[in-house]
Amino acid sequence: MAIVAFISQKGGVGKSTLARGLAREAAKSGLTVKLADLDTQQSTSTDWHRLRLAQDCRPVIPVQAYASATAAMRDARGVDYFVVDAPARASKGTLEIAKVSDLVIQPTGASLDDLRPAVRVFHELKAAGIKPERMRFALCRIGTPAEEADARAFLEEAGYAVLRGCMLERPAYRAAQGIGKSVTETPFPTLNKKADALISAIARSLEDV
Repeated sequence: MAIVAFISQKGGVGKSTLARGLAREAAKSGLTVKLADLDTQQSTSTDWHRLRLAQDCRPVIPVQAYASATAAMRDARGVDYFVVDAPARASKGTLEIAKVSDLVIQPTGASLDDLRPAVRVFHELKAAGIKPERMRFALCRIGTPAEEADARAFLEEAGYAVLRGCMLERPAYRAAQGIGKSVTETPFPTLNKKADALISAIARSLEDV
Protein backbone atom coordinates (compact mmCIF):
# COMPACT_ATOMS: atom_id res chain seq x y z
CA MET A 1 0.00 0.00 0.00
CA ALA A 2 1.16 3.52 -0.81
CA ILE A 3 -0.14 6.75 0.69
CA VAL A 4 0.30 9.74 -1.62
CA ALA A 5 -0.70 13.14 -0.28
CA PHE A 6 -1.32 16.25 -2.34
CA ILE A 7 -0.87 19.40 -0.28
CA SER A 8 -0.76 23.13 -0.89
CA GLN A 9 -1.03 26.35 1.04
CA LYS A 10 -2.93 27.88 -1.86
CA GLY A 11 -6.02 26.83 -3.77
CA GLY A 12 -6.21 26.54 -7.53
CA VAL A 13 -2.68 25.30 -8.16
CA GLY A 14 -3.58 21.76 -9.23
CA LYS A 15 -3.80 19.75 -6.01
CA SER A 16 -7.19 18.15 -6.64
CA THR A 17 -6.43 17.87 -10.35
CA LEU A 18 -3.39 15.69 -9.75
CA ALA A 19 -4.98 13.70 -6.94
CA ARG A 20 -7.86 12.75 -9.20
CA GLY A 21 -5.54 12.05 -12.11
CA LEU A 22 -3.38 9.69 -10.06
CA ALA A 23 -6.43 7.91 -8.66
CA ARG A 24 -7.87 7.44 -12.14
CA GLU A 25 -4.67 6.11 -13.66
CA ALA A 26 -4.09 3.73 -10.74
CA ALA A 27 -7.63 2.38 -11.04
CA LYS A 28 -7.29 2.06 -14.81
CA SER A 29 -4.17 -0.06 -14.25
CA GLY A 30 -6.17 -2.49 -12.12
CA LEU A 31 -4.92 -1.27 -8.75
CA THR A 32 -7.28 -0.73 -5.86
CA VAL A 33 -7.47 2.93 -4.95
CA LYS A 34 -9.32 5.31 -2.67
CA LEU A 35 -9.33 9.09 -2.87
CA ALA A 36 -9.71 10.89 0.46
CA ASP A 37 -11.11 14.43 0.26
CA LEU A 38 -10.03 16.30 3.39
CA ASP A 39 -11.13 19.73 2.24
CA THR A 40 -14.62 19.72 3.72
CA GLN A 41 -15.12 23.40 2.92
CA GLN A 42 -14.57 23.05 -0.82
CA SER A 43 -15.35 19.31 -1.31
CA THR A 44 -13.83 19.55 -4.78
CA SER A 45 -12.99 15.88 -5.20
CA THR A 46 -16.26 14.75 -3.62
CA ASP A 47 -18.25 16.88 -6.08
CA TRP A 48 -16.13 15.51 -8.93
CA HIS A 49 -16.94 11.98 -7.78
CA ARG A 50 -20.67 12.69 -8.02
CA LEU A 51 -20.23 14.06 -11.52
CA ARG A 52 -18.22 11.01 -12.52
CA LEU A 53 -20.93 8.66 -11.27
CA ALA A 54 -23.64 10.67 -13.03
CA GLN A 55 -21.72 10.41 -16.32
CA ASP A 56 -21.05 6.69 -15.75
CA CYS A 57 -17.31 7.23 -16.26
CA ARG A 58 -15.12 4.15 -15.92
CA PRO A 59 -13.28 3.06 -13.94
CA VAL A 60 -15.26 3.89 -10.82
CA ILE A 61 -13.04 5.64 -8.29
CA PRO A 62 -14.08 5.50 -4.63
CA VAL A 63 -13.97 8.97 -3.05
CA GLN A 64 -14.78 9.74 0.58
CA ALA A 65 -14.80 12.98 2.53
CA TYR A 66 -13.08 13.09 5.91
CA ALA A 67 -13.17 15.74 8.59
CA SER A 68 -9.57 15.16 9.65
CA ALA A 69 -6.36 13.45 8.68
CA THR A 70 -6.71 11.12 11.66
CA ALA A 71 -10.10 9.91 10.43
CA ALA A 72 -8.76 9.37 6.92
CA MET A 73 -5.77 7.34 8.05
CA ARG A 74 -8.06 4.85 9.78
CA ASP A 75 -9.25 3.83 6.30
CA ALA A 76 -5.87 3.87 4.60
CA ARG A 77 -5.31 0.13 4.74
CA GLY A 78 -6.64 -2.40 2.28
CA VAL A 79 -5.95 -0.55 -0.99
CA ASP A 80 -2.95 -0.28 -3.27
CA TYR A 81 -3.12 3.52 -3.45
CA PHE A 82 -4.58 5.77 -0.79
CA VAL A 83 -4.61 9.23 -2.36
CA VAL A 84 -5.11 12.23 -0.06
CA ASP A 85 -6.49 15.53 -1.37
CA ALA A 86 -5.54 17.76 1.57
CA PRO A 87 -7.07 21.12 2.50
CA ALA A 88 -5.79 24.12 0.55
CA ARG A 89 -3.94 25.67 3.46
CA ALA A 90 -0.90 24.91 5.56
CA SER A 91 -1.93 23.57 8.93
CA LYS A 92 -1.18 21.16 11.69
CA GLY A 93 -3.18 18.66 9.65
CA THR A 94 -0.73 19.07 6.77
CA LEU A 95 2.12 17.91 8.98
CA GLU A 96 0.01 15.05 10.30
CA ILE A 97 -0.69 13.92 6.74
CA ALA A 98 2.95 14.27 5.71
CA LYS A 99 4.15 12.15 8.62
CA VAL A 100 2.14 9.12 7.50
CA SER A 101 2.48 9.54 3.73
CA ASP A 102 4.99 7.70 1.59
CA LEU A 103 5.09 10.63 -0.82
CA VAL A 104 4.06 14.28 -0.44
CA ILE A 105 3.32 16.16 -3.66
CA GLN A 106 2.96 19.92 -3.69
CA PRO A 107 1.67 21.37 -6.97
CA THR A 108 2.66 24.93 -7.76
CA GLY A 109 2.24 27.47 -10.49
CA ALA A 110 5.18 29.25 -12.08
CA SER A 111 4.79 32.74 -10.62
CA LEU A 112 6.91 33.83 -7.68
CA ASP A 113 3.65 34.41 -5.80
CA ASP A 114 3.14 30.65 -6.04
CA LEU A 115 6.73 29.45 -5.79
CA ARG A 116 7.87 31.34 -2.70
CA PRO A 117 5.06 30.20 -0.36
CA ALA A 118 5.32 26.67 -1.77
CA VAL A 119 9.00 26.50 -0.85
CA ARG A 120 8.19 27.80 2.64
CA VAL A 121 5.69 24.96 3.14
CA PHE A 122 8.33 22.35 2.34
CA HIS A 123 10.85 24.16 4.52
CA GLU A 124 8.37 23.95 7.41
CA LEU A 125 7.78 20.24 6.83
CA LYS A 126 11.52 19.61 6.62
CA ALA A 127 12.07 21.49 9.90
CA ALA A 128 9.39 19.30 11.48
CA GLY A 129 11.22 16.13 10.49
CA ILE A 130 9.81 15.19 7.08
CA LYS A 131 12.65 13.93 4.88
CA PRO A 132 13.12 15.93 1.66
CA GLU A 133 13.33 12.73 -0.40
CA ARG A 134 9.66 12.11 0.43
CA MET A 135 8.64 15.49 -0.99
CA ARG A 136 8.19 16.47 -4.63
CA PHE A 137 7.04 19.56 -6.44
CA ALA A 138 4.72 19.28 -9.44
CA LEU A 139 4.57 22.14 -11.92
CA CYS A 140 1.02 23.05 -12.92
CA ARG A 141 -0.76 25.71 -14.95
CA ILE A 142 2.34 26.22 -17.07
CA GLY A 143 2.12 28.47 -20.12
CA THR A 144 5.45 28.11 -21.92
CA PRO A 145 8.59 25.93 -21.87
CA ALA A 146 10.61 28.89 -20.63
CA GLU A 147 8.20 29.38 -17.73
CA GLU A 148 8.54 25.70 -16.84
CA ALA A 149 12.33 25.86 -16.96
CA ASP A 150 12.52 28.95 -14.76
CA ALA A 151 10.14 27.51 -12.16
CA ARG A 152 12.00 24.21 -12.11
CA ALA A 153 15.32 25.96 -11.57
CA PHE A 154 13.90 28.05 -8.72
CA LEU A 155 12.58 24.99 -6.86
CA GLU A 156 15.69 22.90 -7.40
CA GLU A 157 17.82 25.80 -6.16
CA ALA A 158 15.72 25.71 -2.98
CA GLY A 159 16.83 22.10 -2.51
CA TYR A 160 13.79 20.08 -3.57
CA ALA A 161 13.05 17.55 -6.31
CA VAL A 162 10.68 18.54 -9.08
CA LEU A 163 8.73 15.90 -10.97
CA ARG A 164 9.41 15.48 -14.66
CA GLY A 165 6.75 16.96 -16.91
CA CYS A 166 4.14 19.57 -16.13
CA MET A 167 0.45 20.38 -16.38
CA LEU A 168 -0.19 22.94 -19.08
CA GLU A 169 -2.71 25.75 -18.67
CA ARG A 170 -5.42 24.47 -21.04
CA PRO A 171 -9.23 24.91 -21.03
CA ALA A 172 -9.66 21.26 -22.07
CA TYR A 173 -8.37 20.08 -18.70
CA ARG A 174 -10.92 22.21 -16.85
CA ALA A 175 -13.70 21.10 -19.17
CA ALA A 176 -12.92 17.40 -18.63
CA GLN A 177 -12.95 17.72 -14.86
CA GLY A 178 -16.19 19.66 -15.03
CA ILE A 179 -17.95 16.53 -16.28
CA GLY A 180 -16.32 14.08 -13.89
CA LYS A 181 -13.34 13.09 -15.99
CA SER A 182 -9.64 13.42 -15.24
CA VAL A 183 -6.92 15.31 -17.06
CA THR A 184 -6.01 12.11 -18.93
CA GLU A 185 -9.53 11.82 -20.33
CA THR A 186 -9.85 14.92 -22.50
CA PRO A 187 -10.81 14.61 -26.20
CA PHE A 188 -7.22 15.53 -27.12
CA PRO A 189 -4.64 12.68 -27.11
CA THR A 190 -1.68 15.07 -26.97
CA LEU A 191 -2.98 16.74 -23.81
CA ASN A 192 -3.82 13.37 -22.28
CA LYS A 193 -0.28 12.17 -22.96
CA LYS A 194 1.19 15.32 -21.42
CA ALA A 195 -0.87 14.90 -18.25
CA ASP A 196 -0.12 11.19 -18.05
CA ALA A 197 3.62 11.88 -18.17
CA LEU A 198 3.42 13.95 -14.99
CA ILE A 199 1.16 11.45 -13.24
CA SER A 200 3.48 8.59 -14.23
CA ALA A 201 6.36 10.55 -12.71
CA ILE A 202 4.47 10.57 -9.41
CA ALA A 203 4.08 6.81 -9.53
CA ARG A 204 7.77 6.32 -10.35
CA SER A 205 8.77 8.54 -7.45
CA LEU A 206 7.26 6.02 -5.06
CA GLU A 207 10.03 3.64 -6.06
CA ASP A 208 12.63 6.09 -4.75
CA VAL A 209 11.25 6.56 -1.23
